This record gives sequence, C-alpha cells and structure tokens, in this order.
Amino acid sequence: MCVYIFLLAHQQTDMDEGSIRKRKESYNGSTGRSVNGRTKDKGPEKATVLQKEVGLFSGVCLIVGTMIGSGIFISPKAVLLYSGAVGPCLSIWATCGVLSTIGALCYVELGTMITKSGGEYPYFMEAFGSVVAYLYSWTTVMVLKPSSFAIITLSFAEYASAPFYPGCTPPLVVTKCLSAAAIFLIIIVNCLSVKLASYVQNFFTAAKLLIIFVIVGAGIFMLAQGKTETLSNAFEGPSPSVGAVGLAFYNGLWAYDGWNQLNFITEELKDPYRNLPLAIMIGIPLVTVCYVMVNIAYFTVMTPTELLLSPAVAVTFGDRVLYPMSWIVPLFVVFSTFGSANGSCFTAGRLAYVAGREGHMVKILSYVSLRRCTPSPALIFNGFLGIFYIIPADINTLINYFSFAQWAFYGMAALALIVMRFTRKEMHRPIKVPIVIPGLMLVVSCYLVLAPIIEEPRMEHLYCTIFIFSGLLLYYPFIYRKAEWARRLMRPITMHLQLLMEVVPSEQAEWEGTEPPTENSRP
Repeated sequence: MCVYIFLLAHQQTDMDEGSIRKRKESYNGSTGRSVNGRTKDKGPEKATVLQKEVGLFSGVCLIVGTMIGSGIFISPKAVLLYSGAVGPCLSIWATCGVLSTIGALCYVELGTMITKSGGEYPYFMEAFGSVVAYLYSWTTVMVLKPSSFAIITLSFAEYASAPFYPGCTPPLVVTKCLSAAAIFLIIIVNCLSVKLASYVQNFFTAAKLLIIFVIVGAGIFMLAQGKTETLSNAFEGPSPSVGAVGLAFYNGLWAYDGWNQLNFITEELKDPYRNLPLAIMIGIPLVTVCYVMVNIAYFTVMTPTELLLSPAVAVTFGDRVLYPMSWIVPLFVVFSTFGSANGSCFTAGRLAYVAGREGHMVKILSYVSLRRCTPSPALIFNGFLGIFYIIPADINTLINYFSFAQWAFYGMAALALIVMRFTRKEMHRPIKVPIVIPGLMLVVSCYLVLAPIIEEPRMEHLYCTIFIFSGLLLYYPFIYRKAEWARRLMRPITMHLQLLMEVVPSEQAEWEGTEPPTENSRP
C-alpha cells in the first residue's frame, strides 16, 4: 500500500488549466457568481485556499480539546504503575505540564517565525532540508497521526459501549466497529466545513471541562471530609528505576499530547502572531492544573492498589462519589474522547495537505474542495489509515509506538530552533525565547527516547526505527529522481479522483512565500 501511495509522489497537476477553469466557472455559475468575482447576493468570491477562520477562542479550544481526551482517563494507571507511589505519580503529572509548556514555548517562536501550517514539517524543511522533512511527513502521515486517531477513537468506543455490557468487557468487534463509525462521522464533519468542525470542537471542549470540574469539585469535597489517607504517606515505597521513570513520563506526556496542535493550522489562524502564543499560554497551564487536581481527586477515594485494578478509573470514581448520578462520568468521557479525536483529525489533514503541496506526498492530498475550501482528500486519507490501524490495535502498544517516535521529532524541532538561530539569523522572530529553553527540551527529548530503550528494549522501538528510514527507499526514485513513468501511470487515477471529490489544486501554491490571497485581492 505504501509503495502504491508514493508512486504518485511528484506528479504534476493532472487536470489541465482549462478543465479546472471550466469546473470553477461551472461552480460559480451554479451559485450565482459573475465573472468579476462578485456574487449577486453573497459578496466577494473566496479564493480556493484554506480560509483564516480560527480565532483565539477556537484556538484555545483546539489545544485544550485535543489535550484532554482519553489520556487523563487511561494514563493514571500506567503513570502510577511505573512511578511506584502516589507522591512521585503526582510529581510526574505536574512535571509533564512543565515540559509541555517548555516545548510549547519553542513552538511559539517557530510558529511565529515560519507561519506555515504542517507542524514540524516546515521547520524541518528550513533547518535540515528536504530529506529530514520528508522522513517526518512519511512517518507522521502514515503512522503517528492515524495511530493517534485510532487510539482516541478506541477509547471513545470502550466508554460508549460499556453501559450496554454491565459487569463485563464489551466484545472486541463491537468496540472496533464503533471506533470505525466515529472515525467516519468525524471525517464527514471536517470535510463539510472548517467552521462546523470548530463548532464541534468548542462544544466538546466545554463538555470535557465540565466533567473535569465535576471530578475536581467532588475531590475537594472528599478532602474536606478528611479523606486524606492515601495522600498522607505519598512518598512511601521503593524508588523507581531510570527506565521506569521514562515509561511513566511516556504515559503522562501522552495525556498532555496536543500542545503543539495549533502549529498544524497556522495558515488558518486569524492574526497568528497574537493568537498562537496567547492560545498556547492559556491552554497548557489550564490543562496542567486540571490534570493534577483530577489525580488528587482520584486518590481521595481509591488506594493505589484499587486504582491499578480499576478497569476505568474515572468510572470507578463516579460510582463511588456521584451515585446515583454516576452515569454522567462515562457519558462525558465519551464527549471528551470524541472531541479529542475531532481535534486530532482536524490537524492531521493539514500536515498531509502541506506535504502534498511541497511534493513529499501525493499531489491529490494537496487539493482543496472547490465548494467547501477544506482539504478533503487529506482528511479522507487520514481516516482510511485510522480505520486500518484499529483492526489489530492494542492501545498500550500504540502508545509506546507513538511516544517513541513523537518525542524524537519534538527533540528535532528544538534542535531546528537552535540551528536556525545560527543559519537563519535574518528571519524575523516576533517572539524569541532564551536558547536554554530549546536546549532543555532537546535534553529531555533525548532522555525520553533513550531511557526506556536502555531499560526495557521493545520490538516497537525497532519497528519504528526501521519504518522511519524505510522511507528513503521511496524518496530517491520518486521524489529526488522524479520518476516520470510513475506520473504518467497515475495521472488518470488522480484525474478521476478530482472529478469524484470535486477538488482542485490549492491556489496557495501560486502565492508561495507571500500572503495568501484575500477575498478582495483575488484577480
């Protein structure tokens, strides 16, 4: 499948300009547009690019909504297991928030210096060149983003199906079918409209914050009643090994993952120089406080042993504290995971879109819906891979796979920031962080990548490394050498896909290196 996909890697636009112009004129005519770009009753015509429709509030909701997903309801057990005691567990949760903030500060400088969508991809392109950027897009588009999508929807399916199977675990086929249905619905929402996807994200973010506040409020009430036995001797127990601490951080940082999501949609962000840093600095501290307080609430009603034995920590907490209203916990956990999956899908499509625009992915992924200005081919491709990954999926295996590679790329992003301080001195930096911050981020990333491998080598680490560098087998013939036979072979397929999905090449490519056309500046 991978070879088939990358046969397309450097094809030219398959529909000629005349065909595209005819389809645009046909669409304009069907909506009442005249040839001068004006409509009879709808105002100026939009350029065929991704529109700047994400404001500060939606940006904060995207960060918070993506970070608070399944992690806080799954990871507490793993963090406690590897940390060994309540005190180190809470310390790791707080430290993970600090590390996420440090990483986000690096991404604030990168995102305001290079205002392109695609997350780390454009930063690697500027700092390290085409090969490194390609390997990142290859790994992230093909594995990391769709596997993350699969993990979150599997968590959604587990909580959504649990009420129908009281006292037992839902059948695996039910969980996977429900996960696939969630992926299908999210893809439809994101393909229809950017605004609709933002509204969905805002709603589910509000829902997940509500259940977080309910859990925290119940925990404070229990503390006021003197339920402090578990917290009174928080640091008693054996000291964890270096590798075990690394695995605890893996699972804690999985719950925090999403702090860099706004960098994937920079081109769709209104006033990115203001809203990008503000959204990050509002969202991450809010999530950190919520996570620490939620874990404290868990320990007010459960001992460490009870927490480790619980099949669903949040649900067990609700059964003990909120009865007879305990049903609200799994309901809002379903909302939380669905919203997180929506945010993950929203950003994943943008990376595939940008990589396709630069020629590192198939060109069809860089096309935009003519009617709705959404990167529908990239979104559908991400959803297809997500469904593929839920077939053999085991959540813990996928988390280990995801974290190993993701933190390697986080470290490289910090290194890219350091490198560009010396190689791109002329670039405008609206926000400039002290160089010690990316240096610390690089050290932490190296530790998180190497410590668990040294402590407990896993096959996932080997598989991930082999997969990353296997991309070079496709890079040389299809991207570096630009195999002409592959373009000729796949041209009719791409043309039919364009006609089927009603997509055209983004006009962003015509203005590469400049501001995208506005409604009033279009020729």
